[in-house]
Amino acid sequence: MAALPVYRWRLAPDGYATYRQLRALGLRPGGQDVAAQLERPRRKRGPLIAYLYCIDQAKPVRPMTPGRWAALAKANAARRICPECRRDAGYVIPPSLGMCGRCAVPEEQRAA
Repeated sequence: MAALPVYRWRLAPDGYATYRQLRALGLRPGGQDVAAQLERPRRKRGPLIAYLYCIDQAKPVRPMTPGRWAALAKANAARRICPECRRDAGYVIPPSLGMCGRCAVPEEQRAA
């Protein structure tokens, strides 16, 4: 396997894009291998690495089907249900708490 070309930050030639840049263009890698690598130097740690894909080989993003929309809505709704009181919190429950604000803070602490 040949080594990937490595470019410095902001110095990659035209025709390459990161995954996020492809998504912003409405594209996806479409099964192609990584074409190049981008390195952003950092002072105290190793460089940040970003993989680049060829824009001309990218394919359009697949459209969302009604089934996918329904599954996404169901998953987002599940993130709002408190596991303690089983109520819809009205917001996504933070994983750090693991429960809604009412259940996380006891009644006597709320009164104070």
